Amino acid sequence: MEGDTPNSLARDIVQLHVAADQDAQDTESHEKAISDGQKTANRKTNLKDISIDFRIAASALETGQLVKDPYFTLFEAVGALEIMDPKMDSGFLSAGESLEDEFKVMRDLLPEEVVGLMDQMLCHEMAWHMGHPLSTSLFTSYHIDRLLWPEPKQLEDVRFDRSGKAETGNGMLNIVLQAYCIGLIKCCNFVHRRIGTEHYYEEEDFVSNLYNRTLLDTVETIDIYKLLDGAMSYTQQRSMDQDTKQAIMTRLALRQRLLSAVESDLKLDQGTHAQRWKYCLELMDELYESHRAGITVHEAFSTKIQRTLASSVPPRPMVEISFIDAYVFLKGMCRDASEVYNVLGCRESSSILNFTYVFQSRKPEPSVYVRCLLQSLIFHDMKVLGNITITKLIFDDLEELVLPADILLDPANGNVEAPHAPRFQMAKEMRGFVLRVGDPFLDMLRAICMNRSRMRRMLCHLVLDWESVQLQAENLDVELRKYTSEQPLTDGEPTGTEIWSFPLSSWAYYYKLRQMEWIVQLGFELNIYQNDELSGMYWYLSQVAGARSQHLERMQTFANRRLGRSKQFSGSQMRSLRRCLSFLDVALLETSATQWFAISLSKPALLTPRRQLYAVLSHFSLLARRPELMPYNSFELRHALRMKPFMQLSIPELPSYDELVAATSVPLHSETDNGGLGIEGEVLSTLGISDEAAKMARKEWEAISKLDTETARYKHCGEWWMASVKNIIRACIACSIAIATAKKGFQHVEPLGDVLTVEMPEAGKLYHDFWVVPKLSIRKQQQ
Repeated sequence: MEGDTPNSLARDIVQLHVAADQDAQDTESHEKAISDGQKTANRKTNLKDISIDFRIAASALETGQLVKDPYFTLFEAVGALEIMDPKMDSGFLSAGESLEDEFKVMRDLLPEEVVGLMDQMLCHEMAWHMGHPLSTSLFTSYHIDRLLWPEPKQLEDVRFDRSGKAETGNGMLNIVLQAYCIGLIKCCNFVHRRIGTEHYYEEEDFVSNLYNRTLLDTVETIDIYKLLDGAMSYTQQRSMDQDTKQAIMTRLALRQRLLSAVESDLKLDQGTHAQRWKYCLELMDELYESHRAGITVHEAFSTKIQRTLASSVPPRPMVEISFIDAYVFLKGMCRDASEVYNVLGCRESSSILNFTYVFQSRKPEPSVYVRCLLQSLIFHDMKVLGNITITKLIFDDLEELVLPADILLDPANGNVEAPHAPRFQMAKEMRGFVLRVGDPFLDMLRAICMNRSRMRRMLCHLVLDWESVQLQAENLDVELRKYTSEQPLTDGEPTGTEIWSFPLSSWAYYYKLRQMEWIVQLGFELNIYQNDELSGMYWYLSQVAGARSQHLERMQTFANRRLGRSKQFSGSQMRSLRRCLSFLDVALLETSATQWFAISLSKPALLTPRRQLYAVLSHFSLLARRPELMPYNSFELRHALRMKPFMQLSIPELPSYDELVAATSVPLHSETDNGGLGIEGEVLSTLGISDEAAKMARKEWEAISKLDTETARYKHCGEWWMASVKNIIRACIACSIAIATAKKGFQHVEPLGDVLTVEMPEAGKLYHDFWVVPKLSIRKQQQ
């Protein structure tokens, strides 16, 4: 073939394709004839192996030269890559494997097998709730597939036997299991609709793909309740083992209650909302105890059903979770769904925010369904909690933080119609402000409703939006002074510098600082920071908390000035002022406690650059990870990475790397420079300061724990909040113990690495996720 041209080669290859296609058609016809039962004994099949001819033709091509067949498109090329690859080709069959499993959906089932199938389907349903696709979970069931395909148009079509000739004596299948499966599918329909209406992340939280199947959208729920009632009546009348009968009855009743609960959630029926989920919880113990009555039917589930689903992804293995895991997950979801409705009792914006934050902080984390339900309860049909407008929510928050008993929030302003009247202008400007901040405020609540990783990522973007809100609010504050006749404070200096309240920008700045704290704290919870970064990040947390504390004190100053004019206030205005001062007092206490604890963990403790409390342990090889052993490590680059979310913020000013090093390191001193203390004395003195900070933090957190939940704005989530505070107190105690152990280790003459052992707690095993406290101990031979 030396004299062949590319065109002739192309013709040869096309002819080879045509021959292969013809042979493939002959083979396909032959296989079809066999499947149809036709006689093929005298049929002669011509198969030709073109591999050698193809290689000879291809060998004449130059390196990089391509031969394009106009009938062989990119689609065919990519499809050819998938053919015969078991990881990509859903139709690939191994030696001896059939195209479909020979499972008979219509075969008779023992009552024990029905129990087993119900539990298996429950496991697959919970796997879907956990974030796995339906193609690898519930849609691997032959029974579910028979009900959903071909697509049923009415309830009468939703049956295992589409021929309408159900076998007699097969009631456990056609009455009991069929009713259970229909109820399960309808539950999935309501769950899918509820999650689909809210913010979530596809493939991360939940997979919404239905693979061209419908989940009984047109079937009325009342008809399904009747089917379940009929299945329970049939089971009750049938003679069988009593334990097995009770197991089936429990599962049918639980499915009926779950269906009622998710239907109520979709309608946001606030009449019996939480009680429906509590009814489900009543059956959970019976469900667990009766699991042993079932017999598992493994052959009723197969990944081969994926071949019939409309999907653009490669075949995936079936997800199988244990019944124990499914039971624990379902029980937790029922408990969370019943408790999430407590948010409807909140009326203050701070209470709503605190409830959302504490509820989402619980471990294990609420499921994506419950988180979407919380979003719906908070904001639905342009109302918050069903009956609070966004304007009222923002005004309520402004009143509690910066504008108690203020004319800017007076509802009477909206009744003024004269365009040049000050009150008309106030109402106009405040409406514009609400329109600007409404979305960022609700987005902050939505961000808290996400999973913890996504929450941190969203807050990193939201904090920039709040920076913009703050700058715009500052200009609006200046504009509103013309109408409010505000008088400034003076700083007491001879120059008499005027200090204005800037209420709207102060409000925005407060929430910006709050989100900055959450971003840093979530970094500890998500185990983002390396061990040698902990001291620096805790120092930065103390700086942000310190900025929030100073800002709260400033807000408190202006609130106290209003208190000085309290003789002019009505009863409602005095209540508004007391409410504001109460909030500021609690916020100051919580911020101060956070700042002290962060200081105790970040206080310098070694006399070399970049060495703080955690770096001491690293220096003496007490931590598994050492920065010196990372060849591509750069402290400057890591500092830039950690500070990246805050680099575009104007205030608070971001510390440079040099400033962070200077603030978190102790310079080397001689004995004469430090009063004769020596290196050991200076280290012990610094550890003493850290110890005092830990004690102050514990004292203030204990003071917080003594607050009543209404004063602290945690009225409807007081139990969860109190548990979190007590865990922080335990972390403070652990920190004091660690510092005391470090002091004891420094008193030995041996190298510290030979004296102390350090155990870094694993994620999920901390007293509190925000506070990473190492466990130090003296080696036994040194005691």
